[in-house]
Amino acid sequence: MGLPLIFLTAFVVGFSGAMMPGPLLVVTVGEAARRGWSAGPRLVSGHALLELVLVVLLVSGLRSLLTQPVLAAGIGLVGGLALAGMGYTMFRSAYRGELSLQSLEVAEGGGVASDGRSGAQPDVGLPSGRSSLAPALAGALASLSNPYWLLWWATVGAGYVVVALEKGGPGVASFYLGHISSDFLWYSLVALGVAAGRRFLSARVYRGILMACGAFLILLSLYFLRVGFGLLA
Repeated sequence: MGLPLIFLTAFVVGFSGAMMPGPLLVVTVGEAARRGWSAGPRLVSGHALLELVLVVLLVSGLRSLLTQPVLAAGIGLVGGLALAGMGYTMFRSAYRGELSLQSLEVAEGGGVASDGRSGAQPDVGLPSGRSSLAPALAGALASLSNPYWLLWWATVGAGYVVVALEKGGPGVASFYLGHISSDFLWYSLVALGVAAGRRFLSARVYRGILMACGAFLILLSLYFLRVGFGLLA
């Protein structure tokens, strides 16, 4: 896989993950309503720094593991299976209409979700005041509050680093830049839509994009599995 393809696939994988409702999405809506559209990229800057630390840690550990093909293959296979499961779940949930942008509307209006939980912004330890550090810190804390975030990096993220390391440092850099670019794009669009006081994506289009992303993840998982089996061979 060449560098442009690593960047592109990492972007699509990251975009599919960013679109899924979660703590960072809700915090982005709440902060954008108070601070304007710039809250989106400022929140993601903290999220991006946290993920950069994870990538560095993964690369530090995986470089030694790659000298042991069986372990590297295991990481690739686990990542591929996790990617396939994530893609299937995303496609099925979007097809059934179980995923929606309701979290945006609930967070913006401060109402009550269908499961009875308050729609208020979750407490992620956001510092008081309006310093430029506050949104970045909130973005990092929102990521840490999501249990699936670390699970993703331990499976799909680690597997992707194995694939990217075939191209050395430039490959890892392409993966990280592609991955984080999707976060900056999506959350900036969300913040811009909230700040402008308008809905920026219809439910049908949102579901269609998620279904397409889910299908893409399943196809990409086949490449991960091929890499894993190749390392075993």
